[in-house]
Amino acid sequence: MKATDMRGMSVEGLRKYILDGRQEMMNLRFQRANLVLNNTARMRQLKKEIARAKTIINEKKLSGEAA
Repeated sequence: MKATDMRGMSVEGLRKYILDGRQEMMNLRFQRANLVLNNTARMRQLKKEIARAKTIINEKKLSGEAA
């Protein structure tokens, strides 16, 4: 997901996105450990998306939008 799309989401939506991303990351780690993972680039992409969402939450918190 692009940062512009994330900026349009609510803080709660971003938090849910982060939780879902962490769950997917855990599943990808298990797949990698079992030598089943085909798309290793997805792990790096997901890690960056989670960081991007956290950054946007922090931006919203600093600007006073967060509840």
